[in-house]
Amino acid sequence: MPRVSQDHLDARRRQILDGARSCFARHGYEGATVRRLEEATGLSRGAIFHHFRDKESLFLALAEDDVARMTEVVAEQGLVQVMRELLSAPPTGGDHPADWLGTRLEVSRRLRTDPVFRARWAERSEPLTVATRNRLLRQREAGNLRDDVDVSVLTAFLELVLEGLVSHLAMGLPADDLDPVLDVVEETVRRHRRGS
Repeated sequence: MPRVSQDHLDARRRQILDGARSCFARHGYEGATVRRLEEATGLSRGAIFHHFRDKESLFLALAEDDVARMTEVVAEQGLVQVMRELLSAPPTGGDHPADWLGTRLEVSRRLRTDPVFRARWAERSEPLTVATRNRLLRQREAGNLRDDVDVSVLTAFLELVLEGLVSHLAMGLPADDLDPVLDVVEETVRRHRRGS
């Protein structure tokens, strides 16, 4: 039997993640049955669970992908830029922002209701918090960040704004006028020089 190339395995994994993302967004975590995952991915349960141990591992892999993408943006441009990109296009680069929001909302719901998931998620989401904190520390060293508030407080503030934005978008509320709101968020963490 011929060996499958790593490129083929990677492509298959991506196919599973892309199909599962829309399935979780459409049906929620509980509603994303194995049958629905098979339909959404176009693959059998054997193919899906060859790449992922179980449904929760598949869901966490989606959430980790989102965190990895956001962490890259945060390291370069900050968490407010993640929010700006969320307003203009989903961080996954897909065609359906609701798919990304659906995953994000399922994470939030499960954090409230599932202590085991909460523990697993804490490990996976930490890189985003670390990247945000490190970016803020670099901005403080450069003299661009206010110095009267601890960086950990500013990090928590920005993370709360992100969660609020996700909830706002998930409820289907208008988002075309939120750029000025993000300008205020950005101004809130900036250092204000006297006389300016």
